Order: sequence, then C-alpha cells, then structure tokens
Amino acid sequence: METPKPFLGIISGERRRDHGAVAERTDRIASGLSRLGVKPGDSVCMLMRNDIAFIEAAYAAMRLGAYGVPINWHFKPEEINYVLTDSGSRVLIGHADMLHPLRGAIPPDVTVLSVPTPPEILANYKIDRDQLATPDFAIDFEPWLAQFPRYDGPAVPQPQNMIYTSGTTGHPKGVRRFAPTPAQTANAEAMRAMIYGLKPGARAILPGPLYHSAPNSFGLRSGKLGGALVLMPRFDAEEFLRLIERERIDTIFMVPTMFIRLMKLPEEVRRKYDMSSLRHIIHAAAPCPPDVKRAMIEWWGPVIYEFYGSTESGAVTFANSEDALKKPGTVGKISPGAELRFIGDDGREVPQGQIGEIYSRISGNPDFTYHNKPEKRAEIDRQGFITSGDVGYIDADGYVFICDRKRDMVISGGVNIYPAEIEAVLHAVPGVHDCAVFGIPDAEFGEALMAVIEPQPGVTLDIGAIRAQLKTALADYKVPKHIEIQSNLPREDSGKIFKRRLRDPYWERAGRRI
Repeated sequence: METPKPFLGIISGERRRDHGAVAERTDRIASGLSRLGVKPGDSVCMLMRNDIAFIEAAYAAMRLGAYGVPINWHFKPEEINYVLTDSGSRVLIGHADMLHPLRGAIPPDVTVLSVPTPPEILANYKIDRDQLATPDFAIDFEPWLAQFPRYDGPAVPQPQNMIYTSGTTGHPKGVRRFAPTPAQTANAEAMRAMIYGLKPGARAILPGPLYHSAPNSFGLRSGKLGGALVLMPRFDAEEFLRLIERERIDTIFMVPTMFIRLMKLPEEVRRKYDMSSLRHIIHAAAPCPPDVKRAMIEWWGPVIYEFYGSTESGAVTFANSEDALKKPGTVGKISPGAELRFIGDDGREVPQGQIGEIYSRISGNPDFTYHNKPEKRAEIDRQGFITSGDVGYIDADGYVFICDRKRDMVISGGVNIYPAEIEAVLHAVPGVHDCAVFGIPDAEFGEALMAVIEPQPGVTLDIGAIRAQLKTALADYKVPKHIEIQSNLPREDSGKIFKRRLRDPYWERAGRRI
C-alpha cells in the first residue's frame, strides 16, 4: 500500500492550510492593510494565541515593510493599551474573545479586526462563549478579507517583528530592528539555519507562544520553507509526542520547562511514540538542569541543541549534545560571527575563567533601537557591545557558562519578568509599607516569583486579597507564586531592602545560583 504524502502547509488542530492558500490569504491581508493606510515602517499589532491567522497577519505586515507587533495575550487591558499607544499601531488584529475585554482600552485611531477564535483554541482554554462574536467596535475579519484582491505592490525590505520585552521601569520596550541590507539578510538566514536547524522542507512544530521572540522567529521562518509547521494551542506533553509521530516532525524550538514536563510522563507513555523523525531540537530562554538535558539526550539521541542570547542580541552562543555531555551546564561556544566580552565591576575585561557581566555583538546583524526609548538602548551599550545583565565566564576550552544575573530579572518558564513592575503595584496596596520581589528555585519553571511584604505598623495584611488586587493590574504570570508577610525586612545602610539576604538562602538550599 502506498504511503500517503505528508501534508505541506500550516497545521493547527484539525485545520490544515496549504502553502498556496497561506500565500493567497497573506497577499489579500496585505492589500487590506494597505487600504487602511499601513505603509513601510508602520506597526500592526496582533493579539492572538497560536493560530494560522497570526502567521498570515505577520507575513502580510512584513510584505508591506511594516513591523508586526505580537502582544502577549496574558496582558491586562492597560498593558495592551500601552503597547498599542507606544508602537503607534494603526491596526489591531485579534481573536474575538480577547477583544471584548478591551472596550475603552483601544485608542480611537486604531482599526480593530476580529478573527474568529478557532476550535482548537476553544478546546484548550476556558473561554466565555458569549464573547465569540465580533465586538461592535471591531470589523469581522473574514468578510473584510474577502473584498480585497491579492497585493501586487513593489517588493520592499521586510523587517522582523517588533517584540516588546519587559522593562525594569515597569513598561515593556519594543525591540525595533532596522531593515537589513541584502548581506545582513543572508547572514541572518545562515545563522538561523544553523541555530534553528531549519532547512528547506523542514517539518516543524511550535509548542511555545508566537508572541515570544525566539518562537516567533522560528515559526515565521519555518512556515516559509515548503514543509510543514504545526502550531500547538498550548503545550501538552503527551499530545506533543503524538503530533511528532503523526506529522513526522524533525525540527522543534522548546524551553527547558517542556523537557521537565516530558520527563514527568510515565516511561510507558514516553516509549509509546516514535521519535525517530527528530533531527534538530533547539532550546533556549532559561537554564536547563544538566540532569534533565542528559536524560533528554538519552531518550531522543544527540539531536538536542542550545543557544544563549536575547531578543536584542540574537543567538551569541551555541551548544550541541556532545557539548552538553562534555561540559554540563554550558550554554556552548561563541556562535560564528558573534563576539563576547566579560566585564568586571571596574569596567575592564576580566581574564578567562573569571566571572564578569556579559556583553555581546553580532557584527552581521542589523542594529536595533528601543522604540521611542533610544536612551534605554544607550544604557545597555558599551562600545557597540550590549548586555542583558547576565554574568558568567568562558573557560579554557572556549565554553561559556552563565552564573547569575546582575539585574533582578526573573526567568520563569522561559518568560522574562521584572520585579520592579510588580513591586510598583504592591506599593499601591493599602497597608503595604515596603516589599521585595525576587526569583526562587522552582523544579518545573526554573524560577518562581516570591514576594516578601512588610506591612505598615499595626496593619494585618491578607495574602489572598493582595493576590486578587495584583491580578487586576498584572498579567497572571507576573503574580508571585509565593507571598510572605514579614516585619523588619533586612536593609542596607541606605535603607534599601537587602534583597540578596532574602533571596540567597533559597538558592543555597537548591545548590545553584540560577
């Protein structure tokens, strides 16, 4: 019996859209966006979970030379309003159920297009069925799309999506990369091919959200290579294995939390699925425990790779499975074309093997700025090298190790969270005198948020009420998993809370620093 040919296109749940249909819809979306006034350099915001329409909208914005701006759908209305306003977006394209809570939060000059919430999303999330209709302040996407011909405008440089990263000031920052030259485009494509392992005809699966930087880059590239891209509405460990087997997946982007959840499956479940198609699994975004990495390599073979970098820097180190087994805990050697400097507290480079703040650059990459915040870009720059605040060292064999973070950023499940934003909300809670938010070890997510709160004299605080108030102002993932009430928090001579004294005991008990 002849083996059926594998599907070529984008798959989401039971929906399959081949590459021809994706290209045709992309061109018509581009035509519609152009009619709305979108031009090169403008922004188009997308508030959707993983969906084929997300990919098409991003491609359409790029076709016009505009910046697609994915919005983290966990954001509350005021956070979404900030991104819409800061990006200067002319258009918001969103799933219908996500738009209803935004009444009053969308600037009046923004056109809102309402995409039907697809069945696989409805099956995986608790969604109010009364909010599936197009809101009265939005335009129904499919009838809108049907009226436009395919876009036939001139080819223009296509910028990457502008990803908003969390900021220490309490507001996210849009990483706006300048349009690349042809040489920079070729360099970036070669780098992504090496890091992501994506080749023409690749069959990829995306279990992470498209609003994150690396999954976004991975997904948009893999959708154009003529193979298949499978979008998961959310990560479920056994369903993930089933899809790998069914679709003969060979290339994946993951985060360590997914490895941990896979390893928690009973062995008989893990062994039930055929993983022989796997060729290149790349992970990043958070430290991976060496024992977890070793177990995954033993299960899937030497097909697991890792990179270290950031939305701003790109991938500045790269490790294969052999590196991980040879040097447990390493994030690899310096990537081709990248340069790293390790800077001590005195501003000078430290010798090999000594810990310093990591500064990096990739000379072939187009430069970037923080949209509307060039001064923030200048703050992280040192002679053309930039830092995300991590500290680490490079050993005699050229392997890089990350030791700690100079700044307070917490990475939980691959998501960057900045305590300053949460602390600002806590300070507004009645009865709170002071507080400290920091990361503590978490077996599943790498780090979990801990908030220690000092009450005003004579005040009794209720943790449940505090948590409820935080949820009104912050995305759920920013609400601390652990909250404690303490009097007389340790302080430095300046009066500032000595946060490290609160944080360090948790890490000492865990036997790690990050």
